[in-house]
Amino acid sequence: MADQTSALIDTLGLARPDVLGWSMGGMIAQALAVLHPAQVGRLVLCATYPGTGAAVPPSQAALQAGSDFPANQVKAYTAFTAAISEYPAAPAASAGAKGAQGIASADWQDGIDATGRKVAGISVPTLIADGTDDQLDPVANDHILARLIPRARLVLYPDAGHGFLFQDGTPFASLVDSFLSGQPSS
Repeated sequence: MADQTSALIDTLGLARPDVLGWSMGGMIAQALAVLHPAQVGRLVLCATYPGTGAAVPPSQAALQAGSDFPANQVKAYTAFTAAISEYPAAPAASAGAKGAQGIASADWQDGIDATGRKVAGISVPTLIADGTDDQLDPVANDHILARLIPRARLVLYPDAGHGFLFQDGTPFASLVDSFLSGQPSS
């Protein structure tokens, strides 16, 4: 998927775009920065896993619940579902595609994907962000990534889950804007 992203960057003539990846997209963004470093300007990794094999897995209960928002954030969840319902329905992914994504994700988290073991070589400015109550990607993984990637900056949003970037959309967008512009932020 990182190679497909690289080909898309080439096809669109984007040269060296800034890249933001959320969840599995964050794994793909890390792989892109490792495999195609000349194509990544700045990197924003949201609620994602390290690929070294040291990832902390979610609990079985969290996987079964599968919620991007903490239980006490019903208002945020309702606003999110209302907003996404305004988009046209997308075709469902095939069982084969879902299975392949699951295997790729597990291989990344378990350190089987060799690219994931090379994230310490990422040299572009990197921002790592997540919610402190992320049940699908335990916050320990954000700390692992922040230690692995040289000079990475870690920002955690209190009382926010896997969907922190929607729950705390305005402050997160401001943080990303500041980071991408190279300006210091609070």
